[in-house]
Amino acid sequence: MRIGILKCGQSPQELRGDKGDYDTMFERLLAGRGFEFTSYHVENMEFPDSVHAAQGWLLTGSRHGVYEDHPFIPPLEEFIRKAYGAHVPMVGICFGHQIIAQALGGKVVKHPEGWAVGAQDYDFNGQKVTLNAWHQDQVVHRPEGAEVLASNPFCENAALVYDDRALTVQAHPEFDDSFVEGLIAHRAKGTVPEPLLEQARARMGGTRQSASIADRIEAFFKAPRAYREQVRQGAA
Repeated sequence: MRIGILKCGQSPQELRGDKGDYDTMFERLLAGRGFEFTSYHVENMEFPDSVHAAQGWLLTGSRHGVYEDHPFIPPLEEFIRKAYGAHVPMVGICFGHQIIAQALGGKVVKHPEGWAVGAQDYDFNGQKVTLNAWHQDQVVHRPEGAEVLASNPFCENAALVYDDRALTVQAHPEFDDSFVEGLIAHRAKGTVPEPLLEQARARMGGTRQSASIADRIEAFFKAPRAYREQVRQGAA
């Protein structure tokens, strides 16, 4: 199954040589699951010719805000709406989670309560899942048809499912602790309050359930209708 990765940003240059870019991080996360990947750097206006150029689409994170004025955002939103209308399954992570919501009529804002950085605990249908996060923006109003799959007290819309069309997650299953450490070193200064960074450092080395999100992504891409039925039954 071919998955098109829509690269909405790039990992910091200082980390890219060791950790790779966002597309290669997802290729590692989903390795051994029967997927082939083609990447499109949409941030640089490199778009697929058609929503049918792949059997599923994965939208990555980005340092940009979805509400900001960047040339790639309007055509990306149009691509999302076309894929949604054609029932080509999409998975969105962080920025990808937010841009899918915005394209379909939801609202994303810079959250007044600030940042989520490092390990965060989420309730996925009664299952505690711990993932690394790095965001200040949040989906505050869900589009019509979006249902909450996961939340926590800080982030109500931490994961959303849109029937058999999209599965989106605010946190970063592709980020390990060493990558978060790199973000703290290269992107946090003067931006993220020091107490939050200390909290993130204190939880380094703990268990992350990134593999469980990879399982969900695999299940959704390969059988979106069956995955949606599992969600309805509380089994996913």
